[in-house]
Amino acid sequence: MGAEDKLDSKQIDEQLRTLPDWRHSEGALVTVFKLENGRAALDFIAGAGELAEEANHHPDLDWRYNKVFIRLTSHDAGSAVTTRDVAAATSLSELAIRLGATAQPDKYPA
Repeated sequence: MGAEDKLDSKQIDEQLRTLPDWRHSEGALVTVFKLENGRAALDFIAGAGELAEEANHHPDLDWRYNKVFIRLTSHDAGSAVTTRDVAAATSLSELAIRLGATAQPDKYPA
């Protein structure tokens, strides 16, 4: 894939209506998932890694004790948001639910 699945601002806004755990910031889909403790955060990161490998689409992750900061963008599409990022966000939100994480998209640094 590449630029052919790139989303414009209107399409991103439409997709975000179904992704309450996420927001659009600086050309990417971003969020923060807060977990019970550091171990749970590492379990989330391991699960995110498995999802990324299955999809061959890898998020940028930043781990800070019980919080995981996530940024999704498609480098092969000029670092734009694509349908692959939306699919990844959906999968990561589902993983977060299974692991009892709380989404805090407004905590992602601007």
